[in-house]
Amino acid sequence: MATPDPWAARLRTIRAAGLLCLAWLLVRLAPLRWWRRSLGPSPVLASRSDPVAARHLAAQIERAAWRLPFTVKCLPQAIVLSWQLRRRAIEHRVVLAVRPPAMRDSDDTLHAWVECGEAIVLGELPGPWVRLAAPQDG
Repeated sequence: MATPDPWAARLRTIRAAGLLCLAWLLVRLAPLRWWRRSLGPSPVLASRSDPVAARHLAAQIERAAWRLPFTVKCLPQAIVLSWQLRRRAIEHRVVLAVRPPAMRDSDDTLHAWVECGEAIVLGELPGPWVRLAAPQDG
């Protein structure tokens, strides 16, 4: 079995950091209607479910987010993972949610996560959450 290349892992983390910066800017500067269709599986490619690969990509994104000099919250991380899964034709769903009205007194009122099959592969956070329409739903 070949040994993993440490430079390849570093380059993947650097690439993820660059994409996180782009997604962070996108969320702050562009309306949702401009970028929502870039989320979710490509309608042209035959999709497959691969939660293991999705979790590996999610771990790279979380590692890159941790190393950035500013806080990258859940939505930019979910956007980047969606882009990477879409590129690999892996079926997934970006979910946007809000806390129930009685629990909206905290800073964690809104949340985004990524599901691959039945598994949450990025952004698992204890609920309860009320799901909103997913951006890729039109």
